[in-house]
Amino acid sequence: MRAGGSETMTRICQDEVGRCDFIDVLEEAVLRHRPVAIQLREGEAFIDEVLDVVTEQGDDFAVFKSHERVPVGDILAVTRAIPPAARW
Repeated sequence: MRAGGSETMTRICQDEVGRCDFIDVLEEAVLRHRPVAIQLREGEAFIDEVLDVVTEQGDDFAVFKSHERVPVGDILAVTRAIPPAARW
């Protein structure tokens, strides 16, 4: 936690970390069952829970709880939707 009580939340951009590492981030979100904030390349943003990451006919898709599935290549960035609970 930083001074002033606010915690830094990392925005993970697919273009910076690469596709494989970005898929790992989405798969971790599946395991943690926590909502994430998604920013699409076209500018749309939403918060949802990632249920699965699947590969069909050579393309990867993120499957969400409340939104239609999205090709991983269409996702620009992801971050936690809510800060993690403080651990004292």
